[in-house]
Amino acid sequence: MFAAYVWHYWVGLVLLIAGIGAVVQTIVGYVAKVSATKYPNRRQRKAAKK
Repeated sequence: MFAAYVWHYWVGLVLLIAGIGAVVQTIVGYVAKVSATKYPNRRQRKAAKK
C-alpha cells in the first residue's frame, strides 16, 4: 500500500505543477496579446501606415 500512496502523491504533484503552468501560460499569453495591440512593434506600425 505504501507504493500506491507514493505513486499517487507524485502523479498529483505533476498534475498540480502542469495545472499551475497552464494557468500562468494563459495569463501571460492574454497580457501579451492585449499589450501587442496597445503597443505595436515597428513592423505592425509600418503595416498600419500603408
